[in-house]
Amino acid sequence: MAEPSKVIHIRNVGHEIAEADLLQLLQPFGNVSKIVMLRAKNQALLQMQDLHNSVSALQYYSTVQPSVRGRNVYMQFSSHQELTTDQNSHGRNSDQESEPNRILLVTIHHMMYPITVEVLHQVFKAYGYVEKIVTFQKSAGFQALIQYQSLQEAMDAFGALHGRNIYDGCCQLDIQYSNLSELQVHYNNDRSRDFTNPSLPTEQRPRASQQGYPDPGGLYAFQQPGASYAQMGRAAMITAAFGGTLPPGVTGTNERCTLIVSNLNTDKINEDKLFNLFSLYGNIVRIKILRNKPDHALVEMADGFQAELAVHYLKGAVLFAKKLEVNYSKYPNITSAPDAHDYTTSSLNRFNSNVIKNYRHCCAPTKMIHISALPQEITEDAILNHVSEHGSVVNTKLFEVNGKRQALIQFESEEEATEALVSKHATSLEGNTIRISFSQMQSI
Repeated sequence: MAEPSKVIHIRNVGHEIAEADLLQLLQPFGNVSKIVMLRAKNQALLQMQDLHNSVSALQYYSTVQPSVRGRNVYMQFSSHQELTTDQNSHGRNSDQESEPNRILLVTIHHMMYPITVEVLHQVFKAYGYVEKIVTFQKSAGFQALIQYQSLQEAMDAFGALHGRNIYDGCCQLDIQYSNLSELQVHYNNDRSRDFTNPSLPTEQRPRASQQGYPDPGGLYAFQQPGASYAQMGRAAMITAAFGGTLPPGVTGTNERCTLIVSNLNTDKINEDKLFNLFSLYGNIVRIKILRNKPDHALVEMADGFQAELAVHYLKGAVLFAKKLEVNYSKYPNITSAPDAHDYTTSSLNRFNSNVIKNYRHCCAPTKMIHISALPQEITEDAILNHVSEHGSVVNTKLFEVNGKRQALIQFESEEEATEALVSKHATSLEGNTIRISFSQMQSI
């Protein structure tokens, strides 16, 4: 192990992780005096105010796996005892030390969708009058220069937008002050725009497209997060959620939306419990338990891709001591009827918002459940009293992310965790309607 140091070295820092996220991990142990983001290496260096603070932090995180935005990060003492001014100038702090300017240099990280002048204008105009925008490709990635009418407008935008995402889960804004005094714009097109001079020519030569990015298909931009899956092209969603590669066995070509689920435990199952399970993989339209075959049910998903995910992950899962059979139905949809439960307007459909995150978290049932939307003053005992009737709890962890209380509960088996999820998702706990999903963590 390296010699203890005030400087902590953090690895696996993805582009979606901002300085503020790392500060939340370490500030409980003391003041962080310096921070350097090594974006090219997916690493960061943070200097604590004194050695005792850094030792306390690493002792704690040697027993608890630190995670930021769903990504595990790894900490160790740095070989540096201090971060020098020279080192710091290569990090993100150089943004804060540079002279404020009405022109901002914006780098887009984790860019899953093409970014145009129109998209940038929509994001930045909320903070003042944007005079000019110029976009270009550099070794650091896709970048833009954005010129405001006043210095104060640029400072407001910097403070509000740095580290934020244009689209849910991707296209993170990394902002610095430029040292330019005036942008020179010669053409008004999709790469540059002078909003003070609309009469500029458009330049007729062919534009080099942003290769490798899917069409966002009408994605709502920055100020309208949570676009529904229907507003996103399937190719874009697959790319965003699975990095361009589908889970093994999923083709992405299925168009059948209705599933037949059989071998259900008729004494314990109902439509809402099926909804709680199948809504992990997509929005639910209707569910109908068959009167002539009460151990069978029809589940209609919002589209074929979501239905395929449900078949892939739930076929053979055990629920209430019964091994589920999940297959495609011969019926294209479930007809609206009194015995068919309709969920089209349900606020509990998970894919109404945070679409990319929900797809990214799709998995087969695990022994671990993640509980969110918990009351701030909740205790581990209260959570255990709520879920322990469904099986033997091996381990628990109560924690806070961005000021919101969450918990991990590890059961002895996948079957127990699945029963707890279908029975307790969307139930009330001390006045809050809690949300439960499977966690892909192996242990706490």
